[in-house]
Amino acid sequence: MKAIVPVAGLGTRLRPLTYTRPKAVLKVANRPIIQFALDNLIEAGIREIALVVSDLTRSSIEQAINGVQGAAICYIDQNETLGLGHAVLTARSWVGNDDFCVYLGDNLFGGGIRPYVERFLHSEAEAVLALVEVDHPSAFGVAVLGAAGQITQLVEKPTDPPSNLAIAGIYCFRPSFFDLLTETPLSPRGEYEITGAITELIRSGHEVIGQRVQGWWKDTGRPLDLIDANRLLLETLEPSVQGEVSASRLTGRVAIDRGAVVRDSVIMGPALIGPDVSVSGCYIGPFTSIGRGSQLQNIEIEYSVIDEQVEIRDIGMRLQECLIGLRAQVLGGNRLPRAHRLTLSDASVVELA
Repeated sequence: MKAIVPVAGLGTRLRPLTYTRPKAVLKVANRPIIQFALDNLIEAGIREIALVVSDLTRSSIEQAINGVQGAAICYIDQNETLGLGHAVLTARSWVGNDDFCVYLGDNLFGGGIRPYVERFLHSEAEAVLALVEVDHPSAFGVAVLGAAGQITQLVEKPTDPPSNLAIAGIYCFRPSFFDLLTETPLSPRGEYEITGAITELIRSGHEVIGQRVQGWWKDTGRPLDLIDANRLLLETLEPSVQGEVSASRLTGRVAIDRGAVVRDSVIMGPALIGPDVSVSGCYIGPFTSIGRGSQLQNIEIEYSVIDEQVEIRDIGMRLQECLIGLRAQVLGGNRLPRAHRLTLSDASVVELA
């Protein structure tokens, strides 16, 4: 079985973080999101993986997965972004006559994807889709299940959802699905919609199985989703101190990587301090990850994701639910009169509480 991972999109809902990088390389728990996807595929026994990229994302994706082992990874260019179905079609010749799965590169599965792959391989079904219960199904493709677990109806972002079962980011197909996808009319948006082709499978009497997600699942399409994904991943953090710690208190599951220095600080786990990080005079609260080479001095922060080579110092209020991008600076001071001085990129969001 082969795998197609579409990562050609930049992720406009995550701007400004994605103005210069695609969303699949943004980090949670100090690792690019795409690495978790590859881990899940390899753990499920899939060793041939095609990443569908664009000119804007290829270089960043290549850098993000540098050093990943256990699979043969190739790159397929998607020169036009005409929907998920189009991304799948670009890999048709590479897939050939093999069964394949489509794994959305910005989705995280706490329990991995092996159950969906094995259900497909041990069935006669034409397709197996992962399904998850959601609170707001109108934002997703929604499935209706029959008594035996087969999908009887599929609706894309319905105004009146027939169920609360959304399609999660893993699909398994037979190679004949490519023919159906090619024959499916373009959507009103001018895109190849994969849900339309699956609907045709169902209408033609083929078995399409929906398997509920066990454990947690996260679509990291929005900023708060990244923060919550970071929380979920840090829940399983193994405590470890490989760096230097002095005059500090560590409570709970705290991991401090090699080369990091922590002085005169309090760290409440779960918290992840990356390599070569400097923390001085700080309170680092739960569910916080700090990327390689960052420097934190005289601040309080919790429930946040800090990327690499970030500088934060002398902030007179606690920072919470923050996403701090690569090489960003957050600088404070005690000068009077006190004021906020901001330098923001397009579509930035600032909340002063």
